[in-house]
Amino acid sequence: MNFGSITNTLATLSLLCGGLGILLLILLLIPGARARIREEVAGQTALLLGLAWLVAAGATGGSLYYSEAVGFVPCELCWWQRIAMYPLVLILGVAALRSDRKVAWYGLPLSVVGLGIALYHVLIQFQPTLDVGMCDGGVPCTARYLSVFGFVSIPVMAAGGFLLITGLLAAALLDRTGSKP
Repeated sequence: MNFGSITNTLATLSLLCGGLGILLLILLLIPGARARIREEVAGQTALLLGLAWLVAAGATGGSLYYSEAVGFVPCELCWWQRIAMYPLVLILGVAALRSDRKVAWYGLPLSVVGLGIALYHVLIQFQPTLDVGMCDGGVPCTARYLSVFGFVSIPVMAAGGFLLITGLLAAALLDRTGSKP
């Protein structure tokens, strides 16, 4: 696959992840839907954590592809998003193997903080005047290496991954049957 194909695939997957993550988080806020989700996820902790791991591994692979294979130098905010995403690969992988829903209490702070950083990064890419000078040295955080479909940049891709991971971990907390000590 070439750069364009890989980038279009990653952009499409990240939009799918973001949409599913938003939908799942909205449903978790609606009491009737939350009860139904609780029924559906009963005994499915390993699956939910495995899916969250797959998203984290894909996001990590994507970020390493862009920096190591393509040569894009990560900006300061990209590094902070990596700091939130990379540990999730190990944490969620082990948790999925153990079917341990309690890991959501450790993974959620990472995914929520990562999501916040990614959303701020997206905001300053679209409105550079809102940058508070956090990225003064090196690569500017307002720079866009790519723009797929006219709006999908690398931080948009990261936000999509963090959204779905957050939704899956929140859903895993509803499974009262799938926890190991």
